[in-house]
Amino acid sequence: HPWVYAEEVLDAHSCENGALADVFSQKGSWLGTGLVSLQSKIRVRVLSRNANDVFDESFWRRRLRYAWEYRKAVMGPDVSNCRIIFGEADQFPGLTVDRYGTLLSAQVLSVGMERLKHTLFPALVQMLRADGQDIRGLYERNDVALREKEGLAQYKGWYDLSALGLPLPGTPLAHICENGIHYTVDVENGQKTGFFLDQKYNRRAAAALAPGRKVLDCFTHTGAFALNAAKGGAAEVIGVDASQLGVDQAAKNAALNGMSDRVRFLCRDVFELLPELYRQGEQFDLVVLDPPAFTKSRASVKKAVTGYREINLRGIKLVKNGGYLATCSCSHFMTPELFTKTIGEAARDARRRLRQVEYRTQSPDHPILWGADQSYYLKFYIFQVVDDQ
Repeated sequence: HPWVYAEEVLDAHSCENGALADVFSQKGSWLGTGLVSLQSKIRVRVLSRNANDVFDESFWRRRLRYAWEYRKAVMGPDVSNCRIIFGEADQFPGLTVDRYGTLLSAQVLSVGMERLKHTLFPALVQMLRADGQDIRGLYERNDVALREKEGLAQYKGWYDLSALGLPLPGTPLAHICENGIHYTVDVENGQKTGFFLDQKYNRRAAAALAPGRKVLDCFTHTGAFALNAAKGGAAEVIGVDASQLGVDQAAKNAALNGMSDRVRFLCRDVFELLPELYRQGEQFDLVVLDPPAFTKSRASVKKAVTGYREINLRGIKLVKNGGYLATCSCSHFMTPELFTKTIGEAARDARRRLRQVEYRTQSPDHPILWGADQSYYLKFYIFQVVDDQ
């Protein structure tokens, strides 16, 4: 694992916050070089185990090139909308950079990356533009409380790229096309960095089951699963979210794609709505459950299990006999084993049987680094739901 926790440090020489430091075992063996964070429980984030590395600008440009070449290889034509930097999985601990067409959206969550960003951001934009990519700006989404654990202030705004001859973009809105569907992404006010790119191919997988069917998309956010289902040929789609801002944007995205006649959105609490629909006798051919992370710490896992069990129970009850359920968890604390067990318990409580169609994770622009559990966070199942006879 690339992290060294403060409680694991037996001895330390004085060093600057955010600086590079070597890590040694208790027996004196060199373990690697990482970025120090003096105010965090994660004291060092190891980023290199090569003793010959020299951490100059050329080193970071090589790292950026590795990350970009990987995205081109695994994403192909979808590289215009993808995650370019995925923290530890790309050996940039605490840094996320997403691409939405001509705009980049970045989030810096470690003091080491905060110190390095003035090297990394211009170099990244230069590299992409030199490779023929039309990049107009980079927006920083550093408005997250996690930064305070690193002693960093929260803020958001455009990163100054005037040294590269790029003026500040006039709008934080980006127009993207994913799976043939057009979206307007707000990098300033959208959730996380603006849009959830990790479900790209899971949306496509769920949409393959939609032709001619009635679909319920729960926690729809900006409507992505709902619109994929409509594009896949669904007869009727209902998208539900508790955020009026999300529902409004979802409706705009439906209109943008000429789907308003087949897709409608409701601003409701999903936990409250599903039992209402069940009492009304509503049934669906496909139910999609894409909730936010119910837990962001180990301390609240037990409570999260209750939430996942309850939402899957309510969702399963609304699936017609022989219909389909697409369900997922985006919390790495909810392990694959625990998530699987929880869904099974929900199915038993609902007196329904599940036939697994497929199991998926996040799209490959969010690579899973073995040994770093935090990089394996998205679990996505598709089941056929049948009556328990």
